[in-house]
Amino acid sequence: MGMSGLGDKNVNANINVTPLADVMLVLLIIFMVVTPLLQKGVDVKLPVADHGVDHEDSDDVVNVAIRENGEIYLDLLTTTATDLPTQLQAKFEGKTERLLYLKADERLTYREVLNLMELCRDGGADEIGLITERTGE
Repeated sequence: MGMSGLGDKNVNANINVTPLADVMLVLLIIFMVVTPLLQKGVDVKLPVADHGVDHEDSDDVVNVAIRENGEIYLDLLTTTATDLPTQLQAKFEGKTERLLYLKADERLTYREVLNLMELCRDGGADEIGLITERTGE
């Protein structure tokens, strides 16, 4: 019983890795471009604390950040010290829990951070949590 038409008996069984390498390079480039965009929040050099506590990210929490040069950010949008209390009042409107997380650059003076905290209190924040980096991170 001979079978004809099955093709050549010298079949090449090698795997072609060129398409695999092309796909992997494209995925690598995509991840390299997207990863910096996934960073949440304003880039601030945070002080280091030995006993930090993790906090949950929530849409109900208001985030305020201040950089070394004095730029103030309210939920990733630039604002000024004079506008911050009124903007915070608008954010806290209708909320029962007025929690605010503050990210302050470690190179700022104690007075500058306290002044910003006072502005946040004027805006209606009941609790202010200071965000720090953990030792060894």
